[in-house]
Amino acid sequence: MTSPATAPPPPANLKRIVTASLIGTTIEWYDFFLYGSAAALVFNKLFFPGSDPLVGTLLSFLTYAVGFAARPLGALVFGHYGDRIGRKKLLVLSLLMMGGATFAIGLLPTHATIGTAAPVLLTVLRLVQGFALGGEWGGAVLLVSEHGDARRRGFWASWPQTGAPAGQLLATGVLSLLTAVLSDAAFGSWGWRIPFLLSGVLVIVGLWIRLSVDESPVFKQALAQAEARKADRGAEAEKLPLVAVLRHHWRDVLVAMGARMAENISYYVITAFILVYATTSAGVSKQTALNAVLIASAVHFVVIPAWGALSDRIGRRPVYVMGAVGVGLWMFPFFSLIDTGGFGNLILAVTVGLVLHGAMYAPQAAFFSEMFATRMRYSGASIGAQFASVAAGAPAPLIATALLADYGSSTPIALYVIAAAVLTVVAVAAAEETRHRDLADVAPPADTDRTTAAPAADARTS
Repeated sequence: MTSPATAPPPPANLKRIVTASLIGTTIEWYDFFLYGSAAALVFNKLFFPGSDPLVGTLLSFLTYAVGFAARPLGALVFGHYGDRIGRKKLLVLSLLMMGGATFAIGLLPTHATIGTAAPVLLTVLRLVQGFALGGEWGGAVLLVSEHGDARRRGFWASWPQTGAPAGQLLATGVLSLLTAVLSDAAFGSWGWRIPFLLSGVLVIVGLWIRLSVDESPVFKQALAQAEARKADRGAEAEKLPLVAVLRHHWRDVLVAMGARMAENISYYVITAFILVYATTSAGVSKQTALNAVLIASAVHFVVIPAWGALSDRIGRRPVYVMGAVGVGLWMFPFFSLIDTGGFGNLILAVTVGLVLHGAMYAPQAAFFSEMFATRMRYSGASIGAQFASVAAGAPAPLIATALLADYGSSTPIALYVIAAAVLTVVAVAAAEETRHRDLADVAPPADTDRTTAAPAADARTS
């Protein structure tokens, strides 16, 4: 029988929670991806003038990577407090921080106005973005996972994941529209600021929706049990979430980090680096490249829930491995299609790449949520996901651009993604299947090891 804590809430309530998480993640990813697209298109000229164009792009992507460096710190801080005081409060704070930093970038003077202070301030604001996003992802997917129907958890938890392509779609769409209606001079002078300032409006909408949802019932139950244990004078003090994660779930953290490698690296090669490769090596205009990413992101948005639903039927691991293998096999055709310079081939290359990426990204939310006990779930899922991003997504555009500069060929870049795919397949193969686990399982007592909680964690919810 389904436990009360995991019983599905009324459909209207669940839909409101999913909508709140989706809109929040869309806004946060819009802010984050907007920076990546601007880094590829204009920041090299505005904040790093005087450099060789490719070197300027490298420096621009370096500030882009700095945002990833702050994500693990955000995961630690938001994960700690999210496991202590709740998911909802931290999600509101992350949205405010991300939106405020993005809005401030839209007001930032360029190098021509204030000199070297401009790239310094840009880097600081990028750090704030990364810190906020490091806490956003874990809370958003947990809020849905811990509310939803256990038998369809993969499907429902995949909806916050669609915030990534939705944010990419929104960011790329706004940039594509502006580059279409503005001259290069106008866009470089003031047009690039509009998408960043738009974030202020989006944050207001996101806060209004996010404040309307309830805290996770699974977390409430776990918190009540923790308070009851604290009231027992003979009970040992509850360990910090980070300490508990490293003691009881260190293997799951490593699995999550390995699982993220191919997913994270392939995504930023397909959506961010392509703006460099297509325009410099394939002779494609930036408008054409943006349009291809725009169309592919729309398809990506649609297929993610489908992959999530499939993971409910056949398991998280098979779907995840399918995506990792597919992305690895697609890399050489991916670059070959781009090299033709044809718009149709460009769309095909990016779309197939993102569809295969979706097979990893869709089940990831439920997969990572199901790995960790309730009172350490925010910390565990966030640490596993965000620490991997430092080695995966952060340097991906930098490494790809450097490989292109050194070898003048896409072959080393394809091999780079393939190596990441192999690592992900190994990590996921080493994991246990999680789709039948009960999220109502709470942190094991301090004086027991992880095996004590295993039976409860593997309890079926049907």
